[in-house]
Amino acid sequence: MKYLLLVLCLFSLESFSQDFKTQLAKHRKNYTEDFLKDKRSPLNEKDLQYLRFYEADSNYNVKANATILTDATPFIMPVFSGSGAEYVPYALLKFTLAGKPQELTVYRNTSFLKRPELADYLFLPFTDLTNSSATYAGGRYLDFREGDFKSGTLFIDFNKAYNPYCAFSGGYSCPKPPDENHLKIAIEAGEQNFALDKKH
Repeated sequence: MKYLLLVLCLFSLESFSQDFKTQLAKHRKNYTEDFLKDKRSPLNEKDLQYLRFYEADSNYNVKANATILTDATPFIMPVFSGSGAEYVPYALLKFTLAGKPQELTVYRNTSFLKRPELADYLFLPFTDLTNSSATYAGGRYLDFREGDFKSGTLFIDFNKAYNPYCAFSGGYSCPKPPDENHLKIAIEAGEQNFALDKKH
């Protein structure tokens, strides 16, 4: 009986791993194709071959306790070039990763409240110890919707972390992750530096 249970557990874990990789592959395919749909895209079809990602790793899909911040003060989030936009902290996330407690803040662009299709859109910019080496120096982003928050929790899948347009070309106004969103660990998941193998 114990042997059967062990086999069933191993089968279940393998199945979960395959499903996770399949879902992430679909997500990345959509992400890549979106560059060709956006008129402001910094990449063309030939450039897409130079996108680089870490291998899928479910250890970077973490469950966070989320505290909604009801009285937060709006502020102008700095950008790498150009003018910043007004954001307001939406929720404080607390989770464990690499065996250590971590915190991140999710933000809302206040101008989106005037646009019904974007009113529930939430933004999580962050930096970590891979920046300037394996990943873009300016940090990476994650997107959420209000509906992703359930019963005071939120799943953060760092495998879906992506580069801002500034990582590919100049001339874009990309939000700079606030200092409070710096993780003092290496997030070896999500998108890596563009054109790692590209010859200039």
